Amino acid sequence: MHGRMKNALFPISAARDLPLWRRPESLLFLMAFAMPIAFNTWSALLNNFVIEAAGFTGVEIGWLHTVREIPGFLAIGVIALIIFIREQVLGLSALLLLGVATAITAHFPSLGGILTVTMLSSIGFHYYETVNQSLQLQWLSKERAPIVIGRLMAAGSAASLIAYGSLVITWRTFDLSYELVYLVGGGITAAIAIFALIAYPQFEAPNPQAKKLILKRRYWLYYALQFMAGARRQIFVVFAAFMMVERFGFDVHQVTALFLINFVVNIVVAPYMGRVVARRGERFVLMFEYTGLVLVFLAYGGLYWFGWGVIIAAGLYVIDHMLFGLAFALKTYFQKIADPEDIAPTAAVAFTINHIAAVFLPAALGYLWVTSPGGVFVLAAALAAGSFGLAVLIPRHPEKGRETLIKIMRTSRAPAQ
Repeated sequence: MHGRMKNALFPISAARDLPLWRRPESLLFLMAFAMPIAFNTWSALLNNFVIEAAGFTGVEIGWLHTVREIPGFLAIGVIALIIFIREQVLGLSALLLLGVATAITAHFPSLGGILTVTMLSSIGFHYYETVNQSLQLQWLSKERAPIVIGRLMAAGSAASLIAYGSLVITWRTFDLSYELVYLVGGGITAAIAIFALIAYPQFEAPNPQAKKLILKRRYWLYYALQFMAGARRQIFVVFAAFMMVERFGFDVHQVTALFLINFVVNIVVAPYMGRVVARRGERFVLMFEYTGLVLVFLAYGGLYWFGWGVIIAAGLYVIDHMLFGLAFALKTYFQKIADPEDIAPTAAVAFTINHIAAVFLPAALGYLWVTSPGGVFVLAAALAAGSFGLAVLIPRHPEKGRETLIKIMRTSRAPAQ
């Protein structure tokens, strides 16, 4: 049976007959492990590389991240691609592109070269993430999804721990170059993607996916939360780490050590967060996340207004990173309210919505940064507060027909027929 189905579609329901390492969840774990090696190698070196190699200021770093987010805005193109390419193949091909683009990054140490390679790696990253989110929600049951996704986050953190730990130990000891580190980090991700393309069967989810653009009114709260999350995330991704280098003079091994702490925390905390989502629900977890982010972003502003030191800055960065990990509750909220055939096209639409602000916000805030860095973080706190207001509208037990508290109240007030 296994021999006959090697090149055919393999039903998810029959996956238990496969060896443990060839099952769908194992592939999800392998992908979760592979992606952060390239992406976080790129992230760990980025701020020091662009400052040292190309003399970037806040303006250029803002433009870099605007270019990086354009493919995220165009993630809706996944809907067109899955007409011709199976999602599993598309996701692994995108992972391969991310690895190759990361591997060659340091060979283009100019504004134009960095922007070009960043665009390529970003296409790989964002198309991979779009498909990966879709596959998680299709391959995992609603009951298991929060717990397994929490474990997938821990696996990604373990990969990052290995990558960052190696950098901390070897960067100064062996006087490593940007060229070598980017090549190794990207090359490992590319090799894993090739292995996964060859070694795993093509899994068939129980519900065929719609291959057209889908926008439904009853998903409006999910769309709104995605938009706010994208805007808020940009400020953290672009400016929080940049602050550590520009204001506090962190070297590569120091930035990497900070990331290292983040991922040690996530390895321990992420599985627990998955269990909390399963027990307490998405509303509780998201409201907790947004409350914490308001406080953290206001404290970031205090670093500039009150001259707080590097220890507080580093502590805030770790807390910030941990809180952002709770955002996977937004995935499981959508899984509970969605029609099963909507998962793939809506994942693409959600990524595009998530990146609307990302296309213009980093460049615009780059100009604000050079005059008022604290103001950038006040804006982030306001966005987190707006997200809290939206999260209040999530029901304790969301499902199709009970997507928001507003809809539930309207239904309960409607006269009986």
